[in-house]
Amino acid sequence: MVNNVAGDVLLSAGYVAYLGPFTGEYRAAMAEEWLRCFKELSVPHTDEPNLINTLADPVKIRSWQIAGLPKDNLSVENGVITQYSQRWALFIDPQGQANKWIKNMERDSGLDVMKLSDRDFLRSLENAIRFGKPCLLENVGEELDPALEPVLLRQTYKHQGSTLLKLGDAVIPYHDDFKMYITTKLPNPHYSPEISTKVTLINFTLSPSGLEDQLLGRVVAEERPDLEEAKNQLIISNAKMKQELKDIEDEILFRLSSTEGNPVDNEELIRVLGASKIKAGEIKAKVMAAEQTERDIDATRLGYVPVAVRSQILFFCVSDLSNVDPMYQYSLEWFLGIFMAGIANSKGADTVEERIVNINEFFTFSLYSNVCRSLFEKHKLMFAFLLCTRIMMNENQIDMAEWRYLLSGGIPVQQLNNPAVSWLSERAWQDILGLSALPNFSSLAESFSTHMRGFKTIFDSSQPHREPLPGEWNTKLESFQKLLLLRCLRADRLTHGLQDFVSAQLGQRFIEPQTSDLSVVFKESSSSTPLIFVLSPGTDPAADLYKFADVMKFSKKLNAISLGQGQGPWAEAMMHSAMEKGQWVFFQNCHLAPSWMPSLERLIENIDPVKVHRDFRLWLTSLPSNKFPVSILQNGSKMTIEPPRGIKANLLKTYLNLTNDFITSCTKTTEFKCLLLSLCLFHGNVIERRKFGPLGFNIPYEFTDGDLRICISQLKMFLDEYQDIPYKVLKYTAGEINYGGRVTDDWDRRCILNVLEDFYCPAVLNVDHAYSSSRVYRQIETDLDIKGYLAYIRSLPINDTPEIFGLHDNANITFAQNETFALLGAVAQLQPRAASSGGKAREEIVEEIVTGIAEKIPKPINVQEVMNKYPVLYEESMNTVLIQEVIR
Repeated sequence: MVNNVAGDVLLSAGYVAYLGPFTGEYRAAMAEEWLRCFKELSVPHTDEPNLINTLADPVKIRSWQIAGLPKDNLSVENGVITQYSQRWALFIDPQGQANKWIKNMERDSGLDVMKLSDRDFLRSLENAIRFGKPCLLENVGEELDPALEPVLLRQTYKHQGSTLLKLGDAVIPYHDDFKMYITTKLPNPHYSPEISTKVTLINFTLSPSGLEDQLLGRVVAEERPDLEEAKNQLIISNAKMKQELKDIEDEILFRLSSTEGNPVDNEELIRVLGASKIKAGEIKAKVMAAEQTERDIDATRLGYVPVAVRSQILFFCVSDLSNVDPMYQYSLEWFLGIFMAGIANSKGADTVEERIVNINEFFTFSLYSNVCRSLFEKHKLMFAFLLCTRIMMNENQIDMAEWRYLLSGGIPVQQLNNPAVSWLSERAWQDILGLSALPNFSSLAESFSTHMRGFKTIFDSSQPHREPLPGEWNTKLESFQKLLLLRCLRADRLTHGLQDFVSAQLGQRFIEPQTSDLSVVFKESSSSTPLIFVLSPGTDPAADLYKFADVMKFSKKLNAISLGQGQGPWAEAMMHSAMEKGQWVFFQNCHLAPSWMPSLERLIENIDPVKVHRDFRLWLTSLPSNKFPVSILQNGSKMTIEPPRGIKANLLKTYLNLTNDFITSCTKTTEFKCLLLSLCLFHGNVIERRKFGPLGFNIPYEFTDGDLRICISQLKMFLDEYQDIPYKVLKYTAGEINYGGRVTDDWDRRCILNVLEDFYCPAVLNVDHAYSSSRVYRQIETDLDIKGYLAYIRSLPINDTPEIFGLHDNANITFAQNETFALLGAVAQLQPRAASSGGKAREEIVEEIVTGIAEKIPKPINVQEVMNKYPVLYEESMNTVLIQEVIR
């Protein structure tokens, strides 16, 4: 046993010294490599040595975990590296787990928390060093203040028996109990060698396996608290028994070393040895029983692994979204809150298997709904599709080569002539040839001629995504693989295909419009959680917020300010006042004050939930900006504000905000209900026309909800005031003033007035009036209340048909193709640098390409050979030029 100490400690020392910055997988690979070298060099070691078994104290680990250290293996290793490292630790901590752990662990020791941006940062550090307190330096960037160098290098010296350190201009006494921790929220920082040699870099970035372990612990603690408690008791009792064994061994060694003469004659020693043997036997039996109990507990815990696996997949889907838009930031704490609520609110079951299915289904949709509130419309289908495919990838239901083809197409490996030149474009044929390079589609190009009529039916169809594939392809291909053929033949309908795919895999609710309600978001907020409106151009949530404040009886306690240059001090004073009095503060256009954002971040971080008034709320608006502080985004409740996408979503949003009292308050109730539906359809129509480009309007106008609101007010007012319905007045106020006021092009003005003519006319008062030839969009019974109208609206198709705009079906093609490739491009941005199993890393692909090019480059020309063949002669000047070129 003693012989093995050398190898075990050497491995642990290597871990502490070198492996801190790396991921768990890389650490395991390096440890394996070192062990192989140990065997080659005959270094003695135990069978499977590791850092935790060699250096860690189970009781200490348990206390760390109580303080908030995650329970996964990587985090425990990080704790041990922190304990034994000779340099101060710098934690790469984008999810804030190390930060939370240190604050809890060192709270009783009087931890000082500071940032480099603090005004009195050096004074706080000086006090911590002088009085021997631990300090935490938060949110550092890639550069550290040069003033920290003597502290990081521990440049202390002795003077008259005291240990001193020079910090800045001051010489201060250095207390031996002083500890320093540094954390950064940067997800992938690049620290210079100079910094890396002064600190111990420790990678606290959450890994899939690490998050899985944490989530498993949480779900088991909720579902089977008895198991979790038993496991914790085992850790404590095992540590206690091991300590007792150690005490017994120490006493035996002490007796043996202090015995004089023959040990056999020492009765006291014989008695102690006998008692020790009995005690050691008892402990050994207990340890064996404890190990069996632990195995039983772990076996039961494994039943809940599917919940942990699904949840970690979803977390990394959400955390990757920041690559698409800088405002899509979500913290682990926020995610865990939804996760725990999902476990608590999901339906119970008699068996573990059923319960797991219920938790997964409830939590997946709950997370989707929460995230959708803060996504722009163009990214909602992308997110649903991403969730769906990541779940399927985990179950090996998607081939990675086919996945890459869907996102970025492929390269043909054979060249065949296009058999359908009359209707199939050359680009589409090249896509089919590229698809034929994949194993499951190898015979596609050859069989195309055989099944040409079937493929042409798909090509000409108005719903190609729902047409059966010809021949054996319909049964041979899975639903995902059929999307690849749709991409080749009709890319403009791929988004519809993706909708059907998500609906089939996850459920129809994942593709239905998600309406955001201020009251729901408000319920989830608190006095220390800001509420953030993420704007799109031309939108303003102020009216909705004032209306909500009125409902909540806070209209007189709402203070607003539009941020900009010089507004910071006013905003800060307003916020402090509101925190004391329990009022709401509304800071508009944060993107216009990027220099003040760090101050806002500091103000929000310093909100003390105990001292601040519980009614205080902070509302913020901002256009997407990479200057907006990540910590505010991660810890706030976000909502995107933009016109809903599609006529159905526009109608839903409007009618959800109306009340039965309002629609029955007009003197001409029947006419008001009919014309109100017409007006809302017109509003959706003019907003959605923008997507058709010049076919819709020559200039893309930003019509807003404000235009609709004023038109609704005028409609009610004119119906109340006039005996007959004043169509001319209604058309003039809506077409020339409210909507027309934004229109600057004469042809667009003519267009909008003609469109309005179809919606503001006597014909719409007929109960059987249809706004489109298919009668999908029609007038309905006027005796219905809001619920009746909402039921009709929910029955409308998710995707608008061009007929409601008075356009041909082909008007959609260009817009739909652009939408498809924008969606695939956004998903491609979220792909990791290295593909999953079955794919090659980007570096491998680049290396292959470079190797291929290198093979085609001719070898260097032998200059001597050329000189012999074409000697430099006066009469042959071309030979001279040739030799010079060859030398170059």
